[in-house]
Formats: sequence, structure tokens, C-alpha cells
Amino acid sequence: MTDSIHLENLTIQTQKGKQLQTLVKKVSLTVPKGKILGIVGESGSGKSLTVKSMMGIQPKDLLVQYDRLEFEGKAVADYQHLPMAMIFQDPMTSLNPLRKIGYHLDEIIKRFSPTESAEGRKKKMVDMLTKVGISNPEQRLKQFPFEFSGGMRQRILIAMALLAEPKVLIADEPTTALDVTIQAQILALIKQLQESLDLTVIIVSHDFSVIAGLCDQVKVMREGQIVEAGTVDDIFDNPLHPYTQELLQAARLETGPTSDFLSQEKIDGPLVAVSGTHFVRQGGY
Repeated sequence: MTDSIHLENLTIQTQKGKQLQTLVKKVSLTVPKGKILGIVGESGSGKSLTVKSMMGIQPKDLLVQYDRLEFEGKAVADYQHLPMAMIFQDPMTSLNPLRKIGYHLDEIIKRFSPTESAEGRKKKMVDMLTKVGISNPEQRLKQFPFEFSGGMRQRILIAMALLAEPKVLIADEPTTALDVTIQAQILALIKQLQESLDLTVIIVSHDFSVIAGLCDQVKVMREGQIVEAGTVDDIFDNPLHPYTQELLQAARLETGPTSDFLSQEKIDGPLVAVSGTHFVRQGGY
């Protein structure tokens, strides 16, 4: 199987006075095409910096170095034409409050499909809003961001990302600002789109429950380094690093019938996270 992304020995540093401070140290990762990779760790562990550096959108004052960065077997030479898109964590502030939703979506299409007619652009916008679960899409194009809930705004951001026609979709803490019920809906939507569009997806989260039901592989980061990696089953059934064990222990603090997710072997279907410590099987919500 072809790998979508192959990154070797990524190091990110920043200047602190006369010294260089290392934020990410020798991180390597491979994402198989059509799979979902989860990168999990506490805030400040370097997760977001790692994925942003793969798209060339890290802060300008950082020094980024790596031995190799390949996309589908070819060295990345031009970030501008890299077929990757990112969903950011705060849907409440990611949209221009003075512009209607149609403007935001149209701007993406004009950039990535400059020869598309106005009629063709509108059809793409309506189709994409429908695809991400927004009803009455033609009417929604004429509304402002404040007229949408947080979950609806996140769906719009997903639509914007997909209108760039990416092969790789990166979701950076996509459910952090949303309430529990909406979190489950957004995670289910990402999984559905990944399967229907044959996307490669990278999910960045500080919450193991988000990783549980979506990902094929997991990288655990701490203090700028990957301390453990493996399949979801490897990490959840047999965590080897003490930090991974602590994260999983924290996720088991909830008492009740849905708290011990590793004991639910008789329930069919993959685990899907519904909240920080509750898990249900896919289709159960």
C-alpha cells in the first residue's frame, strides 16, 4: 500500500535569548494511504506544530528541519500545491463574522478551481454543504456565521477543507470547543467522509477518547517526542510507556457501565468516543 505521508526526523526549534529551545525532537511518522492516524498527547507536547510543519504553516519564527518529507512517494518541494487541508479547533473564531457563509466557500473554490463558472461554484457549495449534513444549503449560503451553532460552524469548516479537494485531511482538536453530543456527531461525520471520499486523515487530540473509535494507528507524544506508537489495539490493549498508561488510566476514571471500554468485547462495531471518558459502539448514538 502506498503511504500518503512519510516524515523522518522532524525537529522544530525556537530562539530563546542566545539559546535554541527544541519544541519537537526527531519525530518520524508514516501515514498509510486511506487510513486514519491519531496523534495524542497533553497540551504543549508538539502535536499541532508537527502537523502544521508538514503543511508549511508553522509560525514564521520557528526553525524547522527534517531529513525527509514525502507525499505519495515523492519529496515535497512546494507546499502551495500539496493536496492537504486542515480543520482547526475553534469553529467560533475561524470564520469572518462580517462575511456570509457563501463567501467563505466561494473563496476556496475560486482559489483551487479558478476556471469554474459562478453557476458551477454554487452547485459545488450546495453539494458540499449537503455532504457535511447541513440542511437547506441554498438558504444557508446567505447567512452569517453568528446564525449557526458551534457544531454547524465546524461542519462549514469541514466543507471548506473538502472544497480544496485534498487527499489528506488534518483535524487539529476538531471537537475541543463543542459540547458532548455535537462531538460525537462531528467525529462520526469525519469517519463517514473519510470512507466515502477515500481520504487519509490525521486526528490531533489531547483526549484518548477521541482517538479510540476513529483511528487505525496512534502516535503518543510527550514533550516534543513520540514516546509510543502502534495500532489502536496495541495502544489500548497493551500500552508500554508509563505516560501512555497514565493517559489511559485517566480515561478510565468514570464509573458506570460504559467506563471500562476494554471489557466491552461482546458489543459489535468499533468504539466511538462520545465524551472524555464515555465510549459507545458506532451506531449506538
